[in-house]
Amino acid sequence: MKAKIVSVNISTQKGVRKQPVPQVELKPAHGVIGDAHAGEWHRQVSLLAEESIDSMRKKGLDVKPGDFAENITTSGLRLHTMSVGTRLFLGDVEVELTQIGKECHKGCAIREQAGDCVMPREGVFVKVLQPGIVRPGDEIRLA
Repeated sequence: MKAKIVSVNISTQKGVRKQPVPQVELKPAHGVIGDAHAGEWHRQVSLLAEESIDSMRKKGLDVKPGDFAENITTSGLRLHTMSVGTRLFLGDVEVELTQIGKECHKGCAIREQAGDCVMPREGVFVKVLQPGIVRPGDEIRLA
């Protein structure tokens, strides 16, 4: 199975679930244009595998792409097993893995609902190296 993008998601404020959109524009030294988490730092774009979301569904949660506040939901890759520094192409956009996992913020809706959240363990963050548009269905490959 080829790795691909399942969903692209944005939010205009922090601390909320992101909503799927038809496409996102990624910009170096910024991240996802129009997203609350964008900025000139190492966590410009967040990614979470659909396989990780499925593990939460198995715990009884009714969750979908964007519910863990990830910008890009993927399929076919074990993101959290990759090394920091790994470069990927999301369609034609080149990114570099900068962080694996994160601390859940206080008041995380998913953690409060389920008693657990997969993003701190299996979510990853990247910085944008080459700009472009990313859409669901785009292939993901190693750079």
